[in-house]
Amino acid sequence: MAENLFLVIAALVIASAFWVVFSPNLIHSAVSLLFTLFSTAGLYIFLYADFIAATQVVIYVGGILVLIIFGVMLTNSIDTPSIAASSKNQFIGGVGAFTIFVIQAAVIFNTPWHIGAEQSRDSTVANIGYLLLNEYLLPFEIISILLLSALMGSALLSRRN
Repeated sequence: MAENLFLVIAALVIASAFWVVFSPNLIHSAVSLLFTLFSTAGLYIFLYADFIAATQVVIYVGGILVLIIFGVMLTNSIDTPSIAASSKNQFIGGVGAFTIFVIQAAVIFNTPWHIGAEQSRDSTVANIGYLLLNEYLLPFEIISILLLSALMGSALLSRRN
């Protein structure tokens, strides 16, 4: 049962990622990216990485994807209901994506995977929280100050004169 669910989620990741590359409509590409990012979070759940799965959904689906959709809708003049992207590099991007997929599939199927003892954990959030607030507190605070300054800089640049 779990193996079939994994295969369905993996197929959804692959199909929606290819649709992101090959879709002629930017909105359809963004919706396909939504499915890709949610499915990737599902794969993280299979790896028992619940914190990374939640981070994937909150940051990428909740933030980045909404930013992409707003960027597409605000930068194009919306005279027609269809926002189409015509690019000559679409075929090259598709060939590149397919090449990377073939290389990854070859590595996955030709690697002798060593299966270790199964480890069971309730949650990874407590361990990550402990490491962030004890051993990696200084880099965590430096990154937060850097992100705050980037946010203030972007707000300053977006102001009208």
